Amino acid sequence: MKISIIGIGYVGLVVGAGLSDSGNDVICVDKAEAKIKALKENRIPIYELGLEELVKRNQKEGRLSFTDNLKQAVIKSELIFSAVGTPSNNDGSVDLSDVYKVAEEIGDAIEDEYKIIINKSTVPVGTAKKVREIIKERTNVPFDVVSNPEFLKEGNAVEDFMKPDRIIIGTDNPEVALLMKELYEPFVRTGNPILIMGIESAEMVKYASNLILATKISLINEIANLCERVGANVEDVRRGMGSDPRIGSKFIFPGVGYGGSCLPKDVKAFIHIGRAHKLKMHITKAVDSVNENQKKIIFKKIKSHLGNLENKRIAIWGLAFKPKTDDMREAPSIITINLLLKERARIYAYDPVAMDNARKIFGNKIEYGRTPYECLKTVDALVLLTEWNEFRNPDFEKMSRLMKSKVIFDGRNIYNIRRLRELGFEYYGIGRG
Repeated sequence: MKISIIGIGYVGLVVGAGLSDSGNDVICVDKAEAKIKALKENRIPIYELGLEELVKRNQKEGRLSFTDNLKQAVIKSELIFSAVGTPSNNDGSVDLSDVYKVAEEIGDAIEDEYKIIINKSTVPVGTAKKVREIIKERTNVPFDVVSNPEFLKEGNAVEDFMKPDRIIIGTDNPEVALLMKELYEPFVRTGNPILIMGIESAEMVKYASNLILATKISLINEIANLCERVGANVEDVRRGMGSDPRIGSKFIFPGVGYGGSCLPKDVKAFIHIGRAHKLKMHITKAVDSVNENQKKIIFKKIKSHLGNLENKRIAIWGLAFKPKTDDMREAPSIITINLLLKERARIYAYDPVAMDNARKIFGNKIEYGRTPYECLKTVDALVLLTEWNEFRNPDFEKMSRLMKSKVIFDGRNIYNIRRLRELGFEYYGIGRG
């Protein structure tokens, strides 16, 4: 199939590379000339496992190309995916200005052939209807609009796209549904479902799914905080909960709160959507509130243990909001570091891939280690905020020699308490009694 992807962000690039790998001819469009130039040279603007190889292979074989010419891409394509960003406004609502701008440009570009416009961005219910109206004002050529939300986890996005749990297709045209199923059938050969539904339902699925995941995270964090008060161990509690198939073990790992580009934004958007329809979203508001408080939990533990933080030397391991990505959007590390800086602590930070993004946020306010151990020299405490694999089994004896005070604040509960205490470390986790 002839496909164009408008918006080469996190979603657009993964979708474009993935669809080209199944034999389609894909043109990726973005107005950022520097990004287009870099991608043509196989320089990938984001860190995502397997993505660079996918882009290189399909670009070399001529199935994947990059351009800033939207009109030409639309003319050459049967299917046009819109994958532009939908950031939050200050009130929590979704900024749809780029979605609508792209709709205008698509409408102006359509000349004489039927097109299918597919919305891949996360958008509130009713957006596809508005996009249809915008395009219809600009062309008399027949077209259809489809809602096809993405379910890509950062750090595992390529795998998620190539082997999806499910495909959601929102359309009111049976022929379009068949064409979309044909597009995605190579990715669901193991039998995972392609679900056809109304456009409004498809738009709602993405928000509802993310709300459930965010709720599980905030709930286990609230349970963990109560475990500390009553002397229970949240790891035992989590295993007991997760063994119930109605609950499951995924997304019930306690920590310092969720971050990234999806859950925080989508939870706030869900609250705003409810408000716009005069419905109070009590549980959703609680989920958001618990998460914002949880991001401060490690700072409170550090402050309680160390007291006056002025000139205290604090090592931070992990800056990205989760492993296997360099994304720091809404990362708990930002909250923790800013609170420590406010108390005039001195920060020494390390992350395997997110250091460049950290420098954009903190500049020279903190120091950056070339290795995890370089950050530990004469520090008063180590704070772990991202559970990268390389942090899971460090050389604790080497750490004890480097650190001034053998104190670890484990924001992801990845360390064995008994072993650390046998080595003379003081340990603070989340909800571990």
